[in-house]
Amino acid sequence: MLGRLRGWQRRYWGERSKAERVELQSVVTWKATIWLFPLSWLLPPITVGFHRHPGALALGVLLIAVGLLQCLVACRLTRPALDHYLGRSELPARAHRGPALLLALALALLVTLVALGRFNGPTSRMVLGAVLVSFGMTYAFTVPVAVFLRRAAALSALLVVVLLFAHPSGLGAAATALAAAFATAFTLLAARCGAWTLAVLWEAERGREVQARLAVAEERLRFGRDLHDVLGRNLSVISLKSELAVQLARRGRPEAVEQMIEVQRIAQESQREVRAVVRGYREADLGAELAGAQGVLEAAGIGCEVRAEPAGLPTEVQSALGWVVREATTNVLRHGDARRCAVGLAVREGVVVLTVENDGARTAATGTSGGSGLAGLRERLAAVGGTLAAEVRGEDGFRLVAEVPLPEGTPLPDEAPRAAREVSDITS
Repeated sequence: MLGRLRGWQRRYWGERSKAERVELQSVVTWKATIWLFPLSWLLPPITVGFHRHPGALALGVLLIAVGLLQCLVACRLTRPALDHYLGRSELPARAHRGPALLLALALALLVTLVALGRFNGPTSRMVLGAVLVSFGMTYAFTVPVAVFLRRAAALSALLVVVLLFAHPSGLGAAATALAAAFATAFTLLAARCGAWTLAVLWEAERGREVQARLAVAEERLRFGRDLHDVLGRNLSVISLKSELAVQLARRGRPEAVEQMIEVQRIAQESQREVRAVVRGYREADLGAELAGAQGVLEAAGIGCEVRAEPAGLPTEVQSALGWVVREATTNVLRHGDARRCAVGLAVREGVVVLTVENDGARTAATGTSGGSGLAGLRERLAAVGGTLAAEVRGEDGFRLVAEVPLPEGTPLPDEAPRAAREVSDITS
């Protein structure tokens, strides 16, 4: 049983982003609210007070059935109405016809019971609030606030007049208006304000995704710029010298051979320069990757704390750990829903330890697939004798720990003791 509960939690809760969790919680709360008022304000007065009056009891049971049916229809309409408010889909114009008919029927039964004298003042206002809230919780999503208030005011005025004819009482009319005003205000605050908060949350989520895509596009643009700078001039020279060699060859001039030799030399030089650019892109510099990761994450709204001093580490160690920082940063941006990230570096007993920790546990699931995920990082670290460990910490935490041994005779960086203490604080 416990295993099933954990599986359900991972499937319906753990795999959702924070925005999806907030939306799910809001929808559940709205549906529970829809059922709360009929069960607490509609059932007790009728079941307790009508047992001695068979006719009134029949009308009361019918009112209860209509009220419960209102709840069922409203719960089914909650998700489509929310999607309409958030702009995900359009709600059909006839979607509120059924709830409106049920509301009219419930109000007609309420007025009849008041006219028969089977409802006292407070009880009738409780039932009125229950049926209005059941309808208003979904209707508030689909119309502007001004329209909702105007229609609620018109309905409230109509109810005051009708109930005043059914049971003349100035105090009762004021209580009816107060109950209708309470139902109007409650539905607006509970439904509309919550939906507005969700809309702001999803807008921020989309903004963060756009920032992440812009960061990736900027990196691609930088790489393309580097290639253009390397190849642009050399290709132009190759084109000119090739054309000159063709002209000299047509004239039978021996200088054509010299021009082609020069073309060959420039082509080989271009090849070496391109390899150097690609090598610099693939063999990541740890210091540059740490600074870039902090800048990109903070630009995406994720707090990033870097406590590391990579100076003095061998090039191959920096390159391997730089890839860990780059891949971890990419996973946080693309797959996680983290709000903070901490990076620490330490040298302990001849082993360099890099720790990347964030509070977006979804990266653990999405970063393990494919060569560019954790499996690809393990292959890169294995080439220099290193290892990689990944673990989920608590409910949302996720940690990557990369360890790479230093070559024999490598002097330890001056900052190693301090870095060791700092990363120890992070991992504790």
